[in-house]
Amino acid sequence: MFENLTERLSQTLRHVTGQATLTEDNIKDAMRDVRMALLEADVALPVVKDFVEAVRTRAVGQEVSRSLSPGQMFVKIVQQELEHIMGDTNESLNLSVQPPAVVLMAGLQGAGKTTSVGKLAKYLKEREKKKVLVASADVYRPAAIKQLETLAGEVGVEFFPSTTEQKPVDIGNAAIAEAKKRFYDVVIVDTAGRLHIDADMMTEIQELHGAIKPVETLFVVDAMTGQDAANTAKAFGEALPLTGVILTKSDADSRGGAALSVRHITGKPIKFLGVGEKTDALDPFHPDRVASRILGMGDILSLIDEAEAKLDKKKADKLAKKIKKGKKFDLEDLRDQLQQMQKMGGLTGMLDKLPGMGNMAQMAQNQVDTKMFTRMEAIINSMTPAERRNPDILNGSRKKRIVAGSGTQIQDLNRLIKQHKQMAKMMKKMGQKGGMTNMMRGMGGMMPPGGGPGGRFPGM
Repeated sequence: MFENLTERLSQTLRHVTGQATLTEDNIKDAMRDVRMALLEADVALPVVKDFVEAVRTRAVGQEVSRSLSPGQMFVKIVQQELEHIMGDTNESLNLSVQPPAVVLMAGLQGAGKTTSVGKLAKYLKEREKKKVLVASADVYRPAAIKQLETLAGEVGVEFFPSTTEQKPVDIGNAAIAEAKKRFYDVVIVDTAGRLHIDADMMTEIQELHGAIKPVETLFVVDAMTGQDAANTAKAFGEALPLTGVILTKSDADSRGGAALSVRHITGKPIKFLGVGEKTDALDPFHPDRVASRILGMGDILSLIDEAEAKLDKKKADKLAKKIKKGKKFDLEDLRDQLQQMQKMGGLTGMLDKLPGMGNMAQMAQNQVDTKMFTRMEAIINSMTPAERRNPDILNGSRKKRIVAGSGTQIQDLNRLIKQHKQMAKMMKKMGQKGGMTNMMRGMGGMMPPGGGPGGRFPGM
C-alpha cells in the first residue's frame, strides 16, 4: 500500500531536506509536487486542499524559520499533518460494556464484510482474549451464512445458526440472547450487502441497529475503490451512527487514497486494515505508523507487534539453544524459518516496515519470485526425516524422487541445498546471538552477494 505515493513524496522531500533555508518559492514548488502526488493517489480533493493548506501555513511560519534544520522540520510537518488527516491516534474497539458487547458490520456487497467478521473474531479471541459468537443476518444469500459458519470453524469461534427464512432483527436478538445465556464477551453480527446503496437496504439495517443496539457499528469498505470508499462511507454514516471503518484489500492498493480520505470526509476513524486473504491478516490502524511508512521511514513498531503475535517463540528459542550448543542447522530448521517468515508477510512484508527499505520492498516485489519460498518448503516436505537432518546423503536417485514429489526441477533442489549451506555457516558464526538476529541474518544468506540495490534477487 502507498507505494506510488511513497515514491513521489520521498523524491520531493529529499529535495526540500537539502535546502539550507526554506522560502515561499521552494515551499510552493514542494507543495505543488505534494498536491499532485496526493491527487494521483486518488485522495479526495477536499482532503488534498485542506492538507496542502495546513502544511503551507505551518511551513511559512516561524515554526520552520526558527528551526536549525528547516528541511527536516518541513518533513516533520508533512508527517504530522498526514497523521492528523488519518486520525492522529489509533482508536480501538469500545468493548468496555456489560457483556455481550455487540458489533454490527455494514457495507456493500463484495467489500469483504463476511471475511472481515471472521478476521475480527480471530483478532478478538487471540489478541483480546474474548469469547466470541458470530451470527449472519444476511438472509438473501444462503452462501453467506455458510461462508461465515466455515470461517467461524477455521478461526475457532462459535457460530450462531440462522436461515434465509428468518428476519434479520430476529436473528440478531436470538444471537444476543444466546450470548447472554452462555456468557459470551462479544457478538459480531454480519449483515446483507448490496451492489449499490438503496433505500430498502438502509431501512432494514436501521431496524436491525435499533433492535440490537450495538456498541460498535463498523463500516467495511474496499480500499481499491479509492476516494469512492470515503463517499460510500459518508452515505452509510448519514444513515447509521457508525463508530469506525474497516478498510479491506489494502495490501492490493498501491495508491492509498481511501486511507487518507475516509477519516477526513466521514469523521469516523479507520479502526482496522485488511492486509491479505488469511484469517490473521487484520491489523489495527495506527495513523502515526502509516504516515511514517508513507514517507519511507518504516514502521518498526508494527513489525515488533507482528513478530510478537505471529512468530512461534518456542521454536525460535529451541533453534537458538540448538545453535548455541554447536548443533547443526538442518533443513527442518530452515523450513521452520521459512514458515515464520511467511507469517510475517514474506520478504517484502518485512522490508516494507524497515526504515529506508520501502524502495527495496518494491524491488523485491518486482524481482523476487513470490512463490520461491513455497517451492523451497515443498522440496523440504518431499524429503524423508533423515534427508532433512542430513542433506549430505542426497544422491542422484534421491534427488529425482524429491523433485518429482515436489513438482520442481533439479536446479531448484541444488539451489536450495546451496542456500541452506550458506545459512548453516552463518548460523554457526552467529551462534552466540541467537533468536531473531539469526533468522534475519540467515535469510540474508539466501541473497547472492550484492542482493541489495543494484544487485539481484534469487530467481528460484
